[in-house]
Amino acid sequence: MKISTKGRYGLRALVELTACSSGQAVPLLRLTENQKLSQNYLEQVFQTLRKAGIVTSIKGMNGGYLLARAPEEITVREVLEALEGKFSIIDRDVSKQPDALQTAVEELVWDEIDRKINTFLESRTLAQLAEEYQNKKDMEAGMYYI
Repeated sequence: MKISTKGRYGLRALVELTACSSGQAVPLLRLTENQKLSQNYLEQVFQTLRKAGIVTSIKGMNGGYLLARAPEEITVREVLEALEGKFSIIDRDVSKQPDALQTAVEELVWDEIDRKINTFLESRTLAQLAEEYQNKKDMEAGMYYI
C-alpha cells in the first residue's frame, strides 16, 4: 500500500493541529498556511476525519477544528485507516478461491507484514508526533546560519 497525498497531508495537518491548538479551535486557514497545503483539499480531508470521529468542527467567528479526543489516544493507524482504508501490503482478490500455495504465502509473508506494520502504526500517536515536531522546530529556531 502506498500512502496517498490524502493520508500524508491529513497526518501532517493533524500533527500541526495537535501542536498549535492548546485546547482552542484552530482555523483550517492557519493549518494550510503553516503547512503550505491546499485549503480546498484539506477541507475534504477534514470532512473525512470529522466523520471518522477524529476531529470536531466549530462554526463561527472563533471556529475551526479540534481533536475529538486526547492526542495520546489517536494513533497513526486510526488516522491512516480513516483516510486510506484498511492497510494491506497486497490487493486481495476475494472473488477467487485461494489455492494452498497462495494461502501459505499469504499467511506466512503478507499477513505477517500487515500485522507488523499495523502494530507499528498503532504504537505511534498524534501526541508523540507533535512532540517530535515541536522538538525539530525548536532545534531549527536555535540554528544560526552565516
